[in-house]
Amino acid sequence: MKVEAIKMLERVSHRHLLTVPNVLLTCYVAVAVAAPFIAPQNPYDPLQIYGWEASSPPGTVGTGGFIYLLGTDGLGRDIASCIIYGLRISLLVSITSAIVAAFIGLIAGVSAAYFGKWADAVIMRLVDLQLSLPTMLVALIAIVTLGPGVDRIILALVIVQWAIYARVVRSVALSETGKSYIDAARSMPLPSTRIILRHLLPNSIAPAVTLLPIEIGHAVALEATLSFLGLGVPLDRPSLGSTVANGFQYLLTGQYWISLFPGFALFGLIATINFVGEDVRRLWDPRSRLT
Repeated sequence: MKVEAIKMLERVSHRHLLTVPNVLLTCYVAVAVAAPFIAPQNPYDPLQIYGWEASSPPGTVGTGGFIYLLGTDGLGRDIASCIIYGLRISLLVSITSAIVAAFIGLIAGVSAAYFGKWADAVIMRLVDLQLSLPTMLVALIAIVTLGPGVDRIILALVIVQWAIYARVVRSVALSETGKSYIDAARSMPLPSTRIILRHLLPNSIAPAVTLLPIEIGHAVALEATLSFLGLGVPLDRPSLGSTVANGFQYLLTGQYWISLFPGFALFGLIATINFVGEDVRRLWDPRSRLT
């Protein structure tokens, strides 16, 4: 595994790292992390919100000479600040849920492949059951059962995503279990957990790594959809999805900016993550020729 990782890193050049999607994603993350320092307004602080400036169009000069570059929403919050703070919530929820789901799916997939028989049957029937249901339906059932909250929506997204990792990892782990190094490890007095963690797991992790960026993008879209429906993060912690939802009722009145600009930010974030995910897939795919 170390040799393969070294070879992969050798294939990575500055040209591959400094692609437009990678730079854009770095900017998204940097803006989200530095939100309290660069946002013109804290949309969580009612003392910084002026109700008489609600639904102001882009370019409006507000109290104290402050310019609302992207306008304000129906509550008087600066749209640019809502987007910056919304990035924090969207990225936090999606990245955390994708990593936890990948870990659970990785363990479930290699365990099913290694132990086989009843363990494989039970785990894969659970995977088949979940994947047979629409993703949105599973997410809605989970979030309605668990209730609102950032931690609960993360758990709901984990419930939705772990099965995808488990199925893909199991297919790779099955081919690895038949190789000589696993047979040699089994012939020695080594516990199963050591064989799985030290030998089988490192050699089955590649598909989980390639899936991770793509599933982060799916998690962003799913969280935005749930927040748009009012089932995502709490209203006092606006994400990109809830920010878009806040302006939906104003679209017919000509106040397009409340939903338009957050929608562009959300679209750009999802597209950027998907492009980066394609780069990661090419790096881990031995058939890809990177020069």
